[in-house]
Amino acid sequence: MDTDPCPCGSLDVFDACCGRYVGPDGVAAPTAEALMRSRYTAFVRGDVEHLLRTWHPDTRPTALELDPSVRWTGLDVLDRAGGGLFDTEGVVEFRAHHRERGRSEVQHERSRFVRDAGRWVYVDGVVGTSRSTSP
Repeated sequence: MDTDPCPCGSLDVFDACCGRYVGPDGVAAPTAEALMRSRYTAFVRGDVEHLLRTWHPDTRPTALELDPSVRWTGLDVLDRAGGGLFDTEGVVEFRAHHRERGRSEVQHERSRFVRDAGRWVYVDGVVGTSRSTSP
């Protein structure tokens, strides 16, 4: 049982939050935002299988290798459109904070999600990254 705080910033413990969705026995996320948060958590935990499993087959890469020098440090959900329990499409805008090679960086993204066979999946996103000059 994992009672550590969930990396997605929800203020809930991992098992009661993204822990339900990641891993080989994970259930389908009920909303686009829940899926996005679980994907952020998968980046934090290095769970490539969850990332690939929740990526739309038309845009999913054949393989994914995470950069071990990146340490994800926080998530801010900025906006969402659609992506609810009864929607078929959704957009979630967020900022994902991380440190890479001693520098603080922020990935700002508007991600698109759709339901595929009843499950939310990531399609693509418009990404921007900003670097901080502070170590």
